[in-house]
Amino acid sequence: MSSAGGNALLWLIGTLALLVVALVVGVLWMTAVPGRSHAGSLPPLKPEQVELAARLRNHVQATASRPHNIGHPQELERAALHIESTLAGMGYQVHRQPFRADGQEVRNIEVVVEPVAAVVNAKTLVVGAHYDSYFHAPGANDNGTGVAGVLELARLLSDLRGRSALRIRLVLFVNEEPPYFKTEYMGSLVYARRLKESGEAVLGMFALETLGFYSDVEHSQRYPPPLGMLYPTTGNFVAFVGLISSRSLVRETVASFRALAAFPSVGGTAPGFIPGIDWSDHWSFEQVGIPALMITDTAPFRYPHYHTAADSPDKVDYDRLARVISGLEQVIRDWAGPPGERLGNLRR
Repeated sequence: MSSAGGNALLWLIGTLALLVVALVVGVLWMTAVPGRSHAGSLPPLKPEQVELAARLRNHVQATASRPHNIGHPQELERAALHIESTLAGMGYQVHRQPFRADGQEVRNIEVVVEPVAAVVNAKTLVVGAHYDSYFHAPGANDNGTGVAGVLELARLLSDLRGRSALRIRLVLFVNEEPPYFKTEYMGSLVYARRLKESGEAVLGMFALETLGFYSDVEHSQRYPPPLGMLYPTTGNFVAFVGLISSRSLVRETVASFRALAAFPSVGGTAPGFIPGIDWSDHWSFEQVGIPALMITDTAPFRYPHYHTAADSPDKVDYDRLARVISGLEQVIRDWAGPPGERLGNLRR
């Protein structure tokens, strides 16, 4: 081999090595989150968590025992009425956001924890979940668990009304599932656009999505490539997932959850072309420039009944769901408290 040829080969090898290093560094940058996940046995459930688990079960059974979507309008309305009556029973003023899709009127449903009057220009945190199911699936885990989580967070945080440093918008979205996903008729996109147009300062959005299935069996967890090389193979954790533009929000949320909740967790961000990364209502908020993340059990990458008729209320682990919702309550409560008392490092 000539000297020139040898130099060219060395240059090629060096360039490839640099590309590999850059790729590894990039992946680690996207997926790195602060704090340490809970390991080992879970602590005994507190009495209030036992009660929370029972309430979560009741909500899932009430809203997600049968298919409910535009194709099943009576059951969709039944779910909406349960949501509205539950929130009204907590003393909230329930706001409807109606719009039309395929000739039918549907609606998003919202209540608000207003901040203390002394806080000028309070920022907003949106916590939401979709309440429609996939075609002929009952949708107990996807997404009755998310709906139940939002309803119970509304109850748990109700004492912050008029006392919070944040404005907390708790929203149930319609039309997340196909055929409306990522279309003009997706409820969360309708909502996100109107919120953006209002000029309200929005800190970020949490999408509660398919949160109720956990397994302690090795290899019960799968991932889209190449994420399987980075995360646990046992599906006993909750995941905090976002697009790269929401990296800061994902990191801050994971840090707070790990500081406050004794439950296994993973987190990270990735581009939208990685399957599953943007498969929920957080996608809608990203479209209008609002940081957003999905909080999930990873849905089809763990749950064997995803989008099937077997996605029924008996498949949900309500005790572990209660631990997750209890942890999220502590995160939101911490962020909504006086700045000097917050455990998290949330940017203001």
